Amino acid sequence: MKRRVSPWPILIAAWCLAPAPVTAAPRRPNIVILLADDWGFTDVGSFGSEIRTPNIDALAARGVRFSNFHVAGSCSPTRAMLQTGVRNHRAGLGNMPETIPPEHVGKPGYDTVLNDRVVTIAQLLRDQGYRTYFTGKWHLGKTPTKLPHARGYDRAFALADAGADNFEQKPIIGMYDKADWTEDGRPATLPPDYYSSTFIVNKAVSYIDSGHGSGRPFFASINFLANHIPVQAPDAYLQRYRDTYRAGWDALRSARRARAVALGIISGDAAMVRMETSARWQPSIEASAAMTAYAAMAEAADHEIGRLVAHLKATGAYDHTVFVFLSDNGPEPLDPRTRLINRLFLSANYDFTPEHAGQRGTLTSIGPSWASAAAAPLRGYKFSAAEGGLRVPLVIAWPANRAIRGGRIAHGFTDVTDIAPTLLALAGVPLPGPRYRGRMIEPMTGRSLVPLLEGKAATIHPDDQPIGYELSGNAALFKGRYKLVKNLPPTGDGGWHLYDIVADPGETRDLTAADPARARTMRADYAAFAARDGVLPMPAGYTAAGQINANAFDTVARPKLERAAPFAALALLVLLAGALGWRLRRRRARRR
Repeated sequence: MKRRVSPWPILIAAWCLAPAPVTAAPRRPNIVILLADDWGFTDVGSFGSEIRTPNIDALAARGVRFSNFHVAGSCSPTRAMLQTGVRNHRAGLGNMPETIPPEHVGKPGYDTVLNDRVVTIAQLLRDQGYRTYFTGKWHLGKTPTKLPHARGYDRAFALADAGADNFEQKPIIGMYDKADWTEDGRPATLPPDYYSSTFIVNKAVSYIDSGHGSGRPFFASINFLANHIPVQAPDAYLQRYRDTYRAGWDALRSARRARAVALGIISGDAAMVRMETSARWQPSIEASAAMTAYAAMAEAADHEIGRLVAHLKATGAYDHTVFVFLSDNGPEPLDPRTRLINRLFLSANYDFTPEHAGQRGTLTSIGPSWASAAAAPLRGYKFSAAEGGLRVPLVIAWPANRAIRGGRIAHGFTDVTDIAPTLLALAGVPLPGPRYRGRMIEPMTGRSLVPLLEGKAATIHPDDQPIGYELSGNAALFKGRYKLVKNLPPTGDGGWHLYDIVADPGETRDLTAADPARARTMRADYAAFAARDGVLPMPAGYTAAGQINANAFDTVARPKLERAAPFAALALLVLLAGALGWRLRRRRARRR
């Protein structure tokens, strides 16, 4: 009888000696940043808004909403931190060209452009094979070496200014001489049928499609002008909100708060203050017209986001795309017509008829009362360091990533510097070292949000980690659930105040007297941050609004007046000579 030989040793040996199976490399996601301009905390439907934003809400349903996310109080500093993951002073944006006082010009950290000590996420992704595209508002420098094509973007159609007209290629008159649009660093012309949100998405789609056959993932930074001044929208959207805001800003704040509570964005215990800058509501077409235009402009931007998403679905790119939606700061409170000279000048260049608000040829702005409502239930708005200026909506979605459970809300403190390291982590790209292409660079200070996205952590910033912030004299120090904040007039008293922004996001209960030790420690933390980042004190009497007017006069009006001065002097001499000749002739006539 023959002995049976078991096949298992042979099979095991064959299995051990066989080469390991080749596994496909993880697919690197496409990345799309959707940056809104001057949207308040509850301007998105899934954060509590009455404004129709179904496409952003659909991304929120597939991703994570962040209810405690912070940016800077104005656009350029936020954009610098978003692009680099580095605090704004270290990136060169201690202030913007429109709001910087003369005393700070040229000082370290006050370049007013994105400096060369930082590297952008576009540069890092392009180094790893990504196609990189930029469309819309840049506002981080105008010279060829400071435009997006020189900071890591393969293709870029960019506006170098803070804002511009949404229907025509013209600037905000009085602030700029021209609408400074460029494509790949060269002056560009807008099409005759231009509307900002539509064009910015169209251009992004054309760039994305141009590299479709390359097999390489893309990174697209899409930067809307909506809802920066001038607030403008196509007529079809304006009609949808004609009757929406007749109850006024106080009613809107209450309604927004109630919806935010129902959605789980804030706690039902969260209190709300009425801003001292909010006027008494008096119903009229004029009073509600600006907010009508504002809502229409936001919905128009959301519609264009929907077109982009539909296109990515049709081309098979949607599932493997990371989407990031956020606003660059809170809602804009400034009314350009608060000064008589501004009213006279702007009225000669724009249509301010209430019935036409938001249409072509207008310069619509919502002012402080509606801005307070757009930021509800928070205190403050753009420019301030109050939560209404710094806390904005953030949505991150990656449809194909099963680790990111859709519809969740992350309540832990997060910061705009966290976005760049998050996207690098999702793309499998390492953080840069201390040197980049032969030069020393600032390290990224943000932290990856991936643990929050995957529900593995409630927070990424330790409770004992101080995070400092300053812009135009308005300052804050975040530490765990606490915030120490100072706002200069007119939105503050110039003193420091302490709040628990988890229990009290509306900043209604100052804890300084109740917890003086914490306030002292956080003051010391802020002083250390200010010294480290080179924060400068503001000149006496400084306000952002006043500096905008002064700088606009110096950069736009004064040069025109100086160029016109010789002609004006010549004209005056001619008039004086004529008057003198007339008087001499009269005297001679009398003597006769």
